[in-house]
Amino acid sequence: MGGFFGVAAKSNCLADLFYGTDYHSHLGTRRGGLAVCGDNGFVRVIHNIENTQFRSKFDPDLERLGGRLGIGVISDTDDQPLLIRSHLGDYAIVTVGVVANAEALAREAFGQRRIHLSEMGSGAINPTEVVASLINMEDSFDSGIRRALTEIEGSCSLLVLTRDGIYAARDRRGRTPVIIGRKDGATAVSFETCAFPNLDYQAAHALGPGEVAYITADGWEVRKPPEERLQICSFLWVYYGYPASTYEGINVEEVRNRCGAALARRFPVAVDYVAGIPDSGIGHGLGYATEARLPFKRPFVKYSPTWARSFMPQHQEVRDLVARMKLIPIRELIAGRSILFCEDSIVRGTQLRDTIRRLYDAGAAEIHMRPACPPLLYSCKFLNFSRSRSEMDLATRKAMRALAGEDQEPASGAIAARARFGTPAYEGMEEWIRRHLDLTTLKYQALDDLVAAIGLPKSRLCTYCWDGKE
Repeated sequence: MGGFFGVAAKSNCLADLFYGTDYHSHLGTRRGGLAVCGDNGFVRVIHNIENTQFRSKFDPDLERLGGRLGIGVISDTDDQPLLIRSHLGDYAIVTVGVVANAEALAREAFGQRRIHLSEMGSGAINPTEVVASLINMEDSFDSGIRRALTEIEGSCSLLVLTRDGIYAARDRRGRTPVIIGRKDGATAVSFETCAFPNLDYQAAHALGPGEVAYITADGWEVRKPPEERLQICSFLWVYYGYPASTYEGINVEEVRNRCGAALARRFPVAVDYVAGIPDSGIGHGLGYATEARLPFKRPFVKYSPTWARSFMPQHQEVRDLVARMKLIPIRELIAGRSILFCEDSIVRGTQLRDTIRRLYDAGAAEIHMRPACPPLLYSCKFLNFSRSRSEMDLATRKAMRALAGEDQEPASGAIAARARFGTPAYEGMEEWIRRHLDLTTLKYQALDDLVAAIGLPKSRLCTYCWDGKE
């Protein structure tokens, strides 16, 4: 994933920019970056944040940063922000999303024989630079951003920092949120609304799908109206969104509580207490416990001062280490107990299997698992939130291959059959995963219940990772 924050202010914007960007650190995996425009032009700083906190990396740079306009980003792909010099003038740009057709767009640009594109260390083309090249093909920022949004396949929300203001654009299907906040003397734009309250901003306008706004210290102006079709990522509420944030007027923590309550109604079980796998499973677990009228306890506590979210590191062995080291079991709450855990999701199942083994080692009598979303059957191709190298890594795909007695990828029809909640094929897959994880019971959330918990029509949600429907 990734996230961004921008500020246009009548005075120095640096403090708001610094802390506002930091409030997106839960989304980030690799890089943090800031760019400001002041009296001396553009200044940019980028740091690796894989093994340290955003704030500690940028503290030494603050003295040389300053200005009334700035953008920041937490990126899980390329180094950002980029500083661009073009016929449109100097500007900085950040993006969030996946430019699925980056290679094709690059070939098209090369065909004009007037530009070149940098290559990242991985050998891939920098997707943010591709977006900038599309913008530069037009005669204005307005038309250039429109062109970029139209030609990009996948998803791309962006901020463009100019000398006079900030352009903000939400991807054409609205898969990621972009929200404008206001306070006296300043306007901010953010991926996460949780960045607003402690900086005294009030959420004022949520950009619609494909909408483009121009932001100054005095407010904002819509430069391109929103499109009708919305397909915001449902996983925002399930997992990677922050509990204090709100998207489309719907708060993350409230949705997680409703997810847990739905699981309790559909899949009741007699246990000693309910727990949540920290952190995102806690909201789901609280909802389950409240609905089931069961105690909620914490048999695991997360050591948060130094260990980040386990999806952040780039390598599986490091992710597994983080997942293990950050969760400390409380044996006194585990030994001899029957415990129901709520989890946001099961992706590969490797970390969860280790967690379950540790619970049994601590003396747990029974372990019941209730994931807050349906089985993940497809890797996300729009936002890059999953670190699976292949769909073959998913726990569901492992189950399908094992049940079919084959080592090859299942046919699309077989996948669709396993996706149908409550059918023998679905229940067979669920049972295989239960045995593989050594759980007493395992029951996934029904997709209809998840959609109801979010509160938007299914047609306005992206549910691709569960049902393959775009």
